[in-house]
Amino acid sequence: MTAPAALTIAAWCVAAYLVGSIPFGYLLGRAKGVDIREAGSRNIGATNCWRVCGWPYGLTAFVLDVAKGFGATFGAYKMVELCPLFTGLSEPARYLVIVLAGAAAIAGHVFPIYLRFRGGKAVATSLGVFLGIPAFLPFALAAFAIWLIVFAATRYVSVASTVAALTFGVLALTVEPWTVHWDPAGAWRDRWPLTVAAVLLVLLVLYRHRENYARLRAGTENKFGRGKKPA
Repeated sequence: MTAPAALTIAAWCVAAYLVGSIPFGYLLGRAKGVDIREAGSRNIGATNCWRVCGWPYGLTAFVLDVAKGFGATFGAYKMVELCPLFTGLSEPARYLVIVLAGAAAIAGHVFPIYLRFRGGKAVATSLGVFLGIPAFLPFALAAFAIWLIVFAATRYVSVASTVAALTFGVLALTVEPWTVHWDPAGAWRDRWPLTVAAVLLVLLVLYRHRENYARLRAGTENKFGRGKKPA
């Protein structure tokens, strides 16, 4: 890879991190006169914004968090496809560039520079990241559908996010995108950067929800739309 190409990738990843760091849930809460870091679950994500400020604010935060992840990866995808600097890159190398851009956006949401590196769980941003990668679009849509089903059945956002992430990881490891046939070996051929990213995403979701799992075991996790349970 040439030096100009490497510098272009680095610049794109820095931009993806800075955009990923924009705390839309927090900003929308501020617009309503609330610091969501001091209310509800104290998380800056769309779920807490919805809980504290109402559905118009929460839905807007969700869409914007998805959009910043989508922009990072779809922009990188078009960049390596159209920019002459990346002519001749192998398919794994192209996927690696896209994954790095997505990872930067997710890192921005989890560790936002604007809020002293204390961010959210990055579920919505991660959804946007994989929606922006055409090869993994079917898996991202399937995971989102699973999220909706599990959330409707349980009303636990943490449970829905966990099941959706695990579903995405299993699909990425075992199924060939679009043709939808069983091909575990294919996950480690030309698209191995995407497979690694999917596995790391699952681990990140599990880690970021560790406190939720403790509350689920204790029976104190809050169902969405209901007030807190008494201590």
